[in-house]
Amino acid sequence: MVVRRRPLAVAALAATIALGASACSTGTPIDNLVEGLVGQGVEQITSGIDEEIRGLVGDVLGGVELTTDGSVPSSFPQGIPLVGEVLGGGAGPEGSGWVVRTRLDDAGAFAGAQGALEDAGFTASGVSSDATSGYGAFTSAEYRVDLSVATDAQGEVTATYVVTPQ
Repeated sequence: MVVRRRPLAVAALAATIALGASACSTGTPIDNLVEGLVGQGVEQITSGIDEEIRGLVGDVLGGVELTTDGSVPSSFPQGIPLVGEVLGGGAGPEGSGWVVRTRLDDAGAFAGAQGALEDAGFTASGVSSDATSGYGAFTSAEYRVDLSVATDAQGEVTATYVVTPQ
């Protein structure tokens, strides 16, 4: 008999978040986390996630790994060059995919990121860039990398690498 715990766990987490967002805090760790997410925004709270919460997210989502400490997920494939300061990332269960976000000096760094991928043996397709952004798909025999570079309203430039196995 196969037990389907993941849908139940995700439903339970969603219900907890919904109830916590609409009710007063009761002081439990989940209620406090939800209150913090609602009150401070996802971006701010993510930098303060501790290992217990990170483990809870991994358990609920079936092995998802999150990093917010300037490192790539431990299962991130070797041989995929990243340009810029690593901010963090995520890994799907069982090598199903990875996301890494980096901070760049300027949007012109897209060309450097493209060159690094091509130098590592990736073939580019659908590449488009301008003074504030860039996008391209890069493939090798093992992986596909979708790279996007964007400049936000405050002028911060970030690159997002979405890596999936071929």
